[in-house]
Amino acid sequence: MSDQIEFSSFYRLLNSIKEGDSEKISLLEKKVDEFKNGGDSKSFLEELGNLYLFIGITELYNYTNEKDLQSIGKINKDEWENLSLKNEEDLPIFLANKMIDYVKKNKKVKEISKKWNIREGEIRKHITQMARYITEGIIDVIE
Repeated sequence: MSDQIEFSSFYRLLNSIKEGDSEKISLLEKKVDEFKNGGDSKSFLEELGNLYLFIGITELYNYTNEKDLQSIGKINKDEWENLSLKNEEDLPIFLANKMIDYVKKNKKVKEISKKWNIREGEIRKHITQMARYITEGIIDVIE
């Protein structure tokens, strides 16, 4: 990726909620809502990452049928295996596929291309790589 993009402050927020800081839940909800529309992105890559964070958290809740990060953090190996069977995919693959599918279905490449005056091909080069990067961050937090 061209510019250094990192989302560590968001992952720290997720982790603090997972560890029991329920006062930050409203901040998380606000951030996730902002990310749906690109947030305060400073580049097309950051906008794509923010969008993927929105999708990743939303789909994590859907996958686990749980909206409490503290409870999600307590899911054990057997429960993850059951969720994997129920959802017919392991969580990392599920999240990354949801991110990529969302971008395709909602024509986000074209939208981001126009907004940032970047060729669509340049954005497409980062779709899968960014999905993996964001998915890894989410998985690291909930493990």
